[in-house]
Amino acid sequence: MLLHLAVMVFSFTSVFAKAAANSYNDGGLMNRMFLLFSVLMVLNCVVYAFFWQIVIKKIPLNVGYANRSVYLIWSQIWAVSIFNEHLDLKNIIGLVIVMVGVIVVSLSTENDDSASKPEGDSEDKLPVGPTDELSGASAELHDGERRMQQ
Repeated sequence: MLLHLAVMVFSFTSVFAKAAANSYNDGGLMNRMFLLFSVLMVLNCVVYAFFWQIVIKKIPLNVGYANRSVYLIWSQIWAVSIFNEHLDLKNIIGLVIVMVGVIVVSLSTENDDSASKPEGDSEDKLPVGPTDELSGASAELHDGERRMQQ
């Protein structure tokens, strides 16, 4: 859900870019609306980068990048609803191909995840024994945490 929210936020970059271009055409480089939309475009990219960093920690990279292509769908929605642009058959076919690709990648990743994990396997379990990375004090701390979980 957060992934698609981040992609939707990023899609507003194209809205701000188009509005900035329209403002530039109306009044040139020093047009206040051009400057406003340009700043909004940059700020929007900063917000998106923040969300993207959070999202990418929680999902596989291939799923994240495949789902970023949903940006095209959001951009078309904004183009039609905000700028009164029209979609032709080629646009619609392209959007359908993008959606099919996102669905295929998402489903194949779900199948890979469920096939690779044994039943009853939980990701929040602590390591069973000390590892090379754990010092003696850290290993004792993890042993205490394990006992509390039991």
